[in-house]
Amino acid sequence: MKKEVIILLAIVGVIAIAGVVGASYYRTSVQKPLEPGKKIPEELLRTDVPAIGPVEAKVTVVEFYDPECETCAAFHPVVKGLLKEFEGKIRVVSRYATFHKNARLAATYTEAAGEQGKYWEMQEKLFEKQGEWGEKHGAAPTAPPVAPTVLFENYAKELGMNVDQLKASVADPKHGARIDRDMRDVDTLKVMRTPTFYVNGRLLAKLSQPELRALIMQELAK
Repeated sequence: MKKEVIILLAIVGVIAIAGVVGASYYRTSVQKPLEPGKKIPEELLRTDVPAIGPVEAKVTVVEFYDPECETCAAFHPVVKGLLKEFEGKIRVVSRYATFHKNARLAATYTEAAGEQGKYWEMQEKLFEKQGEWGEKHGAAPTAPPVAPTVLFENYAKELGMNVDQLKASVADPKHGARIDRDMRDVDTLKVMRTPTFYVNGRLLAKLSQPELRALIMQELAK
C-alpha cells in the first residue's frame, strides 16, 4: 500500500513539474521580446485608430476587442485600472475583432460617437449595457425586445450626444471600412479570441491582470 502511494505521489510530482515547465515555455515562446531591429508590424499598430495615453509613452498596449464579448466587458475595469496605475507611462490602443452578431453594428456606433468626442464613453456604455443588446454566451440566439439601433441611440442620449448627427455618421461607409481593415489585420495576425492584448508587440499569453501587468512592467523596465 505504501509503495503504491509513493508511486502515485511521484507521478503527481512529475505531472506538476511538467505543467510548470510547459507553462513557462508557453509564456516565453509567446511573450518573447521582438527580435533586435524588428519593428512592430503595421497590421498591429495602425496610426489612425482610437488610443488613450500619451503618444510618447514607453509602452503601447494594443487590445483587439469585441463590443459584444462578455469577457471583454468583464476585463474592461482591469484595463482602466492599469491606465490609472501607469498614467502617463502607457498608451492603450483599441482595435476591433467583431466576431459576434451585433458587434460590427456596435463598433460602428462607437466610431461614430468618437466624432463627437465620446468614443471611450460609448465603449464603456456598451459594455455596461451589454446585457440589454448583446447575445448571451452559450444561450440560443434571440432578438432583443428593442432593436440594437434604438438602444444605441438611447445610450447616446444618455451621454449627451446629438443623435441626429450620430445617425448621419453611422451611415458613413468610412466606419465600416475601418472595421473591415481591422478584421483583415485580425486574420493576418491570427487573432482567435477576444480580448487579445499585445504589449510593445508582444502577445499576452494568458489573460489575467497579473500577467498583463507583469508584461507592462517588463517593458517599462527596459
